[in-house]
Amino acid sequence: MRVTTDLWVSALVRRVFGTGGFAAVVKRGATEAGAVFVLSRGRLGDAALYGPAPQTSYDSAKPDERFFTLLDTSDDASAFDTRLDKEKRFDPDIWVVEIEAGSVPLEELVSVKAE
Repeated sequence: MRVTTDLWVSALVRRVFGTGGFAAVVKRGATEAGAVFVLSRGRLGDAALYGPAPQTSYDSAKPDERFFTLLDTSDDASAFDTRLDKEKRFDPDIWVVEIEAGSVPLEELVSVKAE
């Protein structure tokens, strides 16, 4: 049984708050499924956008684990608005979660795969 996106995002937000960070759901998508995009903000103003990893990144032994890949980085998070608007037009069921990680790096909160 696959965990719903709603439950997965809720767990992510709790993990972030549990480590002293901040997280907010910017856009809610479909409850059962939907691609999740993570906008990570650093305390020095840097930002990075992560999106779903390609299907080739998944291991058949762990088919339910969610993997992310770095899409872009910038000093201004508003630079990602255009990219996210395109994604919303393509798939209106996407989720966007904004995170300012606390004492742990984002890679410890979500599984990031290198392209």
